[in-house]
Amino acid sequence: MPLAHFVAGAPDLGTAPRQIVHRTRGHGHGPITRLMSPSDLGQVVKPFVFLDLFEADPRAMAEGMGIHPHSGIATITVFTKGDLRFDDPDAGQGMIGYGGVEWMQAGGGVWHGKELSAGSSPRIQGFQLWITLPPERENAPSESQYLPSDGMAAAGPAHVILGAYDGVRSPVRAPDGVNYLLITLRPGETWTYAPPAGHEAAWLSVAQGRLEASETVSAGEMVVFAASQEEIALTATGTADTIFVLGSAVPHPHELHMGYYSVHTSADALVRGENRIAELGRALAEAGDRRTGSGSTPVFR
Repeated sequence: MPLAHFVAGAPDLGTAPRQIVHRTRGHGHGPITRLMSPSDLGQVVKPFVFLDLFEADPRAMAEGMGIHPHSGIATITVFTKGDLRFDDPDAGQGMIGYGGVEWMQAGGGVWHGKELSAGSSPRIQGFQLWITLPPERENAPSESQYLPSDGMAAAGPAHVILGAYDGVRSPVRAPDGVNYLLITLRPGETWTYAPPAGHEAAWLSVAQGRLEASETVSAGEMVVFAASQEEIALTATGTADTIFVLGSAVPHPHELHMGYYSVHTSADALVRGENRIAELGRALAEAGDRRTGSGSTPVFR
């Protein structure tokens, strides 16, 4: 990565920082903190519409997570601490830890929630993000990708989870116009994100440590930056590594039409998605116990 974008020390004070216009610590329920929903900050940074920060014993979290439906969105799960196991008849078996990702495009409808099971670590921490899908994908067939960290590429300190940055492209089959990065900075290190053309929506959330942007951002916070094409200069100011995620995108041009687990671009698309979810729910009830040997339950499509 160019030294102008990743250096140790303080940021260039000659450039005005990109301003933070919203910040939140969300609200917690058990091991999960809901930082963004489609009805609040999701309206501001769409296509990003939902963000959870979670930390828990993986076995207890798996037991507490129920099977539930989605349509119209994709879910993206990354880990900032620990790992989980995937076991899928179409994707094989493996482990996902820091730098890896589970991508689940719900499209026209799925039921999921137990496709990952406990791995090798006693605790996990990470983020689950939802993005809206464009009209040509929101009712399309669903698909999943499970990518361990060795299947992902990095640009400097950033693992490119979705999209492309600094000559590195993610293997995730996400829509164009969306970047999602997982970044670790050592104490005192500065990194500057230069958004691709058109990426006026931008936000970040810190899992561990502390960052200095136009304001200080601490672990457990999510902040939204002013809509613009300006760069975002960040410095890790804590005494330990700072681990965070950052998203930028071309703004989603559609209104959000929301069901309980679904987000679509139109009322008609939402009806189609919810009808498909109901149809799948009846088939799921008839399918019985679908658990694999590792204890996971594959996504039902």
